[in-house]
Amino acid sequence: MAMRVDLNADAGESYGRWTLGDDARLLPLVTSINAACGFHAGDPATMRRTIRLAREHGLALGAHPAYPDLAGFGRRELRASATEIADLVTYQLGALAAFCAAEQVPLQHVKPHGALYVRVARDAEAADAVAAAIRAVDPTLALVYPAGDAADALERRSGIRVAREAYVDLDTGDDGIVVVEPSPRRRDPAEVAQRALDAVRGRIATVGGGAIETRVDTICIHGDAPGAVDNVNEIRRRFAAEDVEPRPLADVLR
Repeated sequence: MAMRVDLNADAGESYGRWTLGDDARLLPLVTSINAACGFHAGDPATMRRTIRLAREHGLALGAHPAYPDLAGFGRRELRASATEIADLVTYQLGALAAFCAAEQVPLQHVKPHGALYVRVARDAEAADAVAAAIRAVDPTLALVYPAGDAADALERRSGIRVAREAYVDLDTGDDGIVVVEPSPRRRDPAEVAQRALDAVRGRIATVGGGAIETRVDTICIHGDAPGAVDNVNEIRRRFAAEDVEPRPLADVLR
């Protein structure tokens, strides 16, 4: 039987007249997307357009809430209490959910963005705050979270589904947390694809030369990274050769 894994991409990260990423080319190649909700990117028109693209390509749609940091693209750490984080997530979920209702597209998961993602990965109180916000808004939504022991613990504590994620176009620290780059650099597609295969097989390499052995449900490709389309094409080529089937996150978590 083919192994299954979700390929997710951050999308809808343009804002007004400024365009970031090539969603039109990238989205047909992935299986799930995380749509910006206005705090780091994604104005209302872009949110609606992104939802329509998700529907057109049959993608699982998730919310991508962030710190309120348009200038820093949500990649700068901001001081926020757990209560404030829960409110930030609730607010952004509400905005995207309204557009989803208008376009009749279901919302299936939540993935914190940038510095908020790192905060949630390192801070159990912040992670619990995000999980509580999700549970209050829609307990059927899954939370995308770094693969590893902390994901297992969060799922037990929160009672919501947790999708375990690996990054293949960014480095992973020895603590299992992604190393956020303010401006993602171009990567060798062959290297990215090999990382994806390793992740599917349960191994995530770390910057110190070690590895984390863990289950992975979804693999992230950054839409704003140079060469994103080349990276996904090479991943799909290698997956086809190794009998790995890309499937939407909702199918992988069943």
